[in-house]
Amino acid sequence: MPRFGVLAELNGDGSLAKISTEVATLARALAEGSGGEAVGLVVAAEPDAAAKELARFLPRVLAVTEPAAAGRAWAAIAAERAAPILAGAGEDDIVLLGAGPDGRDAAGALAALSERGVLANATAVRWDGRLQVEMSAFGGKLITTSGFTGAGGGIVTIRPNMLTAEPSGSAGTVEEQAPAGELALPVVSVKEQVVESGVAAPIEEARIIVSGGRGIGGEEGFGLVEELAAALGGAVGATRAAVDSGWIPYAQQIGQTGKIVKPQLYLALGISGAIQHKVGMQTAGTIVAVNRDPDAPIGEFADLMVVGDLFAVVPALLAELRARGS
Repeated sequence: MPRFGVLAELNGDGSLAKISTEVATLARALAEGSGGEAVGLVVAAEPDAAAKELARFLPRVLAVTEPAAAGRAWAAIAAERAAPILAGAGEDDIVLLGAGPDGRDAAGALAALSERGVLANATAVRWDGRLQVEMSAFGGKLITTSGFTGAGGGIVTIRPNMLTAEPSGSAGTVEEQAPAGELALPVVSVKEQVVESGVAAPIEEARIIVSGGRGIGGEEGFGLVEELAAALGGAVGATRAAVDSGWIPYAQQIGQTGKIVKPQLYLALGISGAIQHKVGMQTAGTIVAVNRDPDAPIGEFADLMVVGDLFAVVPALLAELRARGS
């Protein structure tokens, strides 16, 4: 019987990370489809609140109180505590994590400790008698399907915003789990945490995103993007070209080497729609593009494409929004 274990990630304030609610939803679905078990694990200096939140999505959650996690890098500590619990004896044990920075680091450490294989950046996971993991390759031009050899145990990291988090019908149980012995891996102290000012919520959680690309023309052009985002109550995103040009911080980059987003509405201003950007926003509910080039690739997958000068289209849109709001 397969067991799907979720190693939960935490936000800087100790709350449960959104990606872990998505992974937990997947684990529960896989367990139901395979007749297996889904279990969560929270490793933290104070795991109770996050464990209780995770129990909204999973029938059973284990909470490991690890004082060494306070003020130290989480990934290696969590992996060492998770190895004997989630990837210990069962040949069919599958460990699921988010494919964010912490999740990737923890997956690597957990793979080394448990001698299990890793399938990274999964875009879909299903059970068909054994685990089937879909991954995007070559900038989204190719979708591969892979599994684990042998009995099928291993580690899978899931890309953010590939599915919608859905709480279970009833809350699960939280069990205290004692740490097994002293930590053997070196711990890394966190000297400083930097939180970007002026950001109400992470861009990955935004319902509306207004994003700018090379067609914005420069740093000043992003003032128009920010104005439209503010009028819509959304967040500002960007392509790698805009970030590399120094027009906007990397934290707002969307695409293969940036954030994966899934807003209800995505407005793409001056964005050509290269595959590297597409993989970061293609799951948006509605995609609206503004571009002067009628043959821009983004027109192939946008729900609506306005062919025109964004410096004329956006002010007109802002005027209409203000008129409706007055």
